[in-house]
Amino acid sequence: NHESTGAIVVARIMKGGPADKSGLIHEGDELKEVNGISLECKKPKEIIPLLACSQNEVKFKIIPDLFLQLFVRALFDYDPVEDPTIPCQDAALAFKRGNILQIVSMNDDTWWQALHIGDSSSNRARLIPSQQLQERCPFYYIVHLRSFRLGKKSRWARERARSWRWSTGVHGLVCPSTYTEVIPHHKDSKERPLIFVSLSPGPGGVGVNELKRRLLISDPERYGVTVPYTSRPKRKQENEGVEYHFVSVHTFEEHILNQRFIEYGRYKGHYYGTCLDSLHKVLAEGKVCLVDVHPSSIKHVYTCEFKPYVVFVKPPRIEELRLTRRRAKFICDDVGTNPEDFEDMMDMAETMESHYGHLFDKVIVNGDIATALRELKADLKKLEEADVQWFPAEWFCSSPTTAQRSCSHLSGWI
Repeated sequence: NHESTGAIVVARIMKGGPADKSGLIHEGDELKEVNGISLECKKPKEIIPLLACSQNEVKFKIIPDLFLQLFVRALFDYDPVEDPTIPCQDAALAFKRGNILQIVSMNDDTWWQALHIGDSSSNRARLIPSQQLQERCPFYYIVHLRSFRLGKKSRWARERARSWRWSTGVHGLVCPSTYTEVIPHHKDSKERPLIFVSLSPGPGGVGVNELKRRLLISDPERYGVTVPYTSRPKRKQENEGVEYHFVSVHTFEEHILNQRFIEYGRYKGHYYGTCLDSLHKVLAEGKVCLVDVHPSSIKHVYTCEFKPYVVFVKPPRIEELRLTRRRAKFICDDVGTNPEDFEDMMDMAETMESHYGHLFDKVIVNGDIATALRELKADLKKLEEADVQWFPAEWFCSSPTTAQRSCSHLSGWI
């Protein structure tokens, strides 16, 4: 009997016994029912009579010990048809970035065996490239080399660097390049913040503010936004807590020291920032909080406390980007159409995806705002209806003790 939860957990399997021979029950599994009778609130001694009165057959309903299973989210697309190194194409598993895979064997250094979770068409383990093999792949290196082409800075990049001095602290999290471990979690009633990551501010940005605005007005009872903090004096037409929370420089800097900002910056001599208090306030109202941040600031909310759903909004192909900016320039002359700006945006997006892609739950290419909104809403609806959600294992391995207990099986592979 598990002391903290009251769950009935299998402590030992007798070698050679019926349970051992069946191969269906393992140490650490949680027993939920015996022959259709719920074991909720029952003590181990109350289960013995249930087993004793069984005839030739005993039916158990169990929850497998998840720490004896390894689930990962793929961080790349894989098509065995295009892989000349695969030993047997028919035995390989094709998957897309973001798919959840259950690793059933890592005995081979180059080819692991895995199941595609959510694919009902096959329950047979198939081959996937191991982390070591994928990282040795020439294509992998080509992609990653391309992400470091930011040698020159355009006018936009220089202006962006001058205007904002973002607080970055430790620059993001270490990026596992091929797979990242995830843990299944049954959905609860608590809403998850929706974190937008983009290149904004920039030459017209990539439409994150407009995407947020349309999502908010589509269902204001469900979605909410944070009210930013500033040290700038309040203007006549402004109201406290509406446009901004107005605080003194001393108070703002105290909040910085106490790490209460998701991110902050200085603009024209004044502080501006998004405070964790504002995020808590929206969540306390039972709403999904819409927040857009620089990827280096995700670490402040990428925790088990918030369980954010992170959406990366990236620009479309450079030809489409040129076309949309030309159209926008007819409306607003401030929208840049400098070719260097476009190249910088594409390079920046590539670098962000390379460094922070393991944090992104969804990647949306914002070529057309209406299409991007439909795609996002469809994805959020699917997320809302899902009984099980997949969270990064690191959220549940925050302390050394917990990490040693629940993540020891990861040693040496990620």
